[in-house]
Amino acid sequence: KTDSLDALGNTTAAMGKGFAVGSAVLTALSLLAAFKHEATKEKVLHFEIWDPILLAGTLLGAMLPFFFAALTMMSVGKAAAEMIDEVRRQFREVKNAKGITLLKAIQTVTATGTISEEDDVEPDSDRCVQISTRSSVKEMIAPGVYAVFTPMITGFMVGPRMLMGLLAGCIGSAAMMAIMMGNAGGAWDNSKKLCEKLKIKKTDQGKACVVGDTVGDPFKDTSGPSLDILLKLMAMVSLLIAPLVDGQDDWETWYFGLIVLVICIIATLVLMQKNILTWQDPLGAASIGGGDASEAPAGAPTVVKAWSDGPREAGASID
Repeated sequence: KTDSLDALGNTTAAMGKGFAVGSAVLTALSLLAAFKHEATKEKVLHFEIWDPILLAGTLLGAMLPFFFAALTMMSVGKAAAEMIDEVRRQFREVKNAKGITLLKAIQTVTATGTISEEDDVEPDSDRCVQISTRSSVKEMIAPGVYAVFTPMITGFMVGPRMLMGLLAGCIGSAAMMAIMMGNAGGAWDNSKKLCEKLKIKKTDQGKACVVGDTVGDPFKDTSGPSLDILLKLMAMVSLLIAPLVDGQDDWETWYFGLIVLVICIIATLVLMQKNILTWQDPLGAASIGGGDASEAPAGAPTVVKAWSDGPREAGASID
């Protein structure tokens, strides 16, 4: 019964996110106009789209939302993988006073439908909340660093004209991408609910809908809304540094931009060293078939066994 309400909520949320994107675009455009005013007080600068410097900034700005969205999507995957590892650990290690593991208690409930109070096992849910809270803060470091440093590198190294193109390209690309992510994510989520309603969840079409929903949730709830913040943050940083680049010609203060670029590279290396910024498979070190990942042969692909979508038969095991 609640799936219909959830589907309606996804549709309503997709419409509301469109208004949020429009608000972010208007805010960014206002800040863009303010930046142009602040950056042309001492000297008149011309901003023509055919200018190679401004066009290069536009192309760079159009690329940033894709890079930013990729970072946030990977962050969701890493947080989910860490949560999976913790749940598997609790299945194996969390026990009650009688020595019954959490996995055994779940198997008993699945087989019989009930379990006695003395045989029940209480999971450590606080640990899962801690993982989610920590990841929500830690995984936003890399996107925040690039959102702040990119306008500074562009403005100081090249000049205000390229920074103007950067903001213009970012606004146009991020606006369309955020709307697409909100609508596509909601559609993929609703498609899985439709598969459940039509009782085709066990078919290949149903499995494809589950995969689509797995991608759609971070699409509509993480990457899409975060682009609104990217727009306003980059425009605000550009406005703050506008007095420092007021009336400057192209490449006039490239050495300042080089200093910021070096700082950004150092920050990137630190994030990679801390495994905050990584492109590795988040489940690469996960357990294979319920055993220890160290027992698997080198180079063997990671097999993550899916939970059954429907009710289990009596005596069915949980991998």
